[in-house]
Amino acid sequence: MHPFRKAVEARDEAAIEALLADDVVFTSPVAFKPYPGKAITAAILRGVMRVFEDFRYIKEIGAEDAADHALVFETTVGGKRITGCDFIHLNADGKIDEFMVMVRPLSGAQALAEAMGAQFERIQKEAVAEIERAGGGLVN
Repeated sequence: MHPFRKAVEARDEAAIEALLADDVVFTSPVAFKPYPGKAITAAILRGVMRVFEDFRYIKEIGAEDAADHALVFETTVGGKRITGCDFIHLNADGKIDEFMVMVRPLSGAQALAEAMGAQFERIQKEAVAEIERAGGGLVN
């Protein structure tokens, strides 16, 4: 089992954040622009954990020592069933430097967009606070 999957299934926010590279780029299924940086990515993932109901991974694709992995999941958001996939890439240090999420069906993606939109002010505040604790930098 991939360490990221273990951390998510344990709902261990510190372990999730520890697996992210400082220069990770998060690509959302419901936002046009990717989000670069560990602080914003970690904050988004915390937001996702708040809005996903009955989340579970159902399949893991990728060799244990591979740089690329796909983690297929099922969840509910706002009463809509969603099937999705986390596509992650690991850098040379074994940290996640690319994180892209895809979801279906459209009604589920729309429910996710609405739920995450309601979280986004909190997500941005958490990311800014993390950057300030770390000593600077920008949130895009």
